[in-house]
Amino acid sequence: MHKVLSIVLGGGKGTRLFPLTKERSKPAVPFGGKFRIVDIPISNCINAGFRKIYILTQFNSASLHLHIARSYNFDTFSGGFVEIMAAEQTPMHSGWYEGTADAVRKNLIHFRPQNPTHYLIVSGDQLYRMDLAEMFRKHIESKARLTIAGTMVDRDTASALGIIKAGADSFIESFMEKPGPSKDIAEYRLPEAIRPASAAGDKEYLASMGIYIFDASLMEEALAGDANDFGKEVIPDILTKEKINAYLFDGYWEDIGTIKSFYDANIQLTDINPQFNFYDEDNPIYTHNRNLPASKLNYCTLNQALATDGCIITNAFITRSIVGVRTIIESGASLDGVVCMGADRYETADEKRANGLKGIPDIGIGAGCILKRAIIDKNARIGPNCRIGIDDIPRPEGEYATHFVVDGVIVIPKNMVVPAGSVL
Repeated sequence: MHKVLSIVLGGGKGTRLFPLTKERSKPAVPFGGKFRIVDIPISNCINAGFRKIYILTQFNSASLHLHIARSYNFDTFSGGFVEIMAAEQTPMHSGWYEGTADAVRKNLIHFRPQNPTHYLIVSGDQLYRMDLAEMFRKHIESKARLTIAGTMVDRDTASALGIIKAGADSFIESFMEKPGPSKDIAEYRLPEAIRPASAAGDKEYLASMGIYIFDASLMEEALAGDANDFGKEVIPDILTKEKINAYLFDGYWEDIGTIKSFYDANIQLTDINPQFNFYDEDNPIYTHNRNLPASKLNYCTLNQALATDGCIITNAFITRSIVGVRTIIESGASLDGVVCMGADRYETADEKRANGLKGIPDIGIGAGCILKRAIIDKNARIGPNCRIGIDDIPRPEGEYATHFVVDGVIVIPKNMVVPAGSVL
């Protein structure tokens, strides 16, 4: 009987997603109005029946711990769990995780008591729906001890990913980590015999998705040395010794590790037929059940917008935007291409007085504000009549007193106060 242990790699410092990762790890970044990024890989595992899940992280993990504790509680009889394994000092290991493989190696002592037959490794910052149970079946059928999931990409995208050269039998012949834009990789083009029919014409290369299935025996052998990274060291070494199977995934997949890709993936959810679909009841995306009331919309116009639980929106015009949980939007506000992450609580006037916040804007978006192409992190306070992303003014990339400009997107950090009448 197969026993699959799932491992979600939480990533490093998340510098490419800063300032969203200033106070939280990448997997804990809110996404889609009410979810966290980590909910995507966890839900893929649960929907496949793989319910023993560890999340490996080491940076700003407090918010992630809280979310996991609130969201994933299995009953006594299922034997399932979702546990966070933060980097720890032990008599054998005293440092931080040095890479993806090193993170797994340092936790094998915790994994072995589960007596797994296989390890499923998934990334914590990617957006996709995959039938991981089918991938596992293909892995067993291949009789290989390692299967790598791959997706079709064009040459530009291939520069920053691990590129797989696969034969017509789907076994991997060679592997190249991040070839860059100038290297000749024409020989890595996927054979037409196994090329997915849905792949666009310019998508000729098979890129590793960072999703692996290892036989437990191979995992022990591969991590017996001192290799730190799966893509750069472990996989190329295994390839010199035995066959590796490639699993071709032809669905939607997006690496949301940068502000631009994160913003675009959120806004794309507002399309009538989004590429990533949260409305699949057979394969739901799970998250924290907040038991919030329905959103209250008073004299509003919403066009291609998502308004999540517990929002109060008054006399506002909202287009192609996401309004996160508990967002308060006051009268006369206008949002175009805005990602609001919402708030952790409702704030009363008495609480503001008690906390010495008299004269400070309320949590949410004040009356008469106009916002465009922006990300508003949790608990931000935007005073009345602010103009954000509207005026034709220079916006050099960088950090400012009330905001950041990253990849052309204005980001208002968590808990930030933007004074009334500000023009950003």
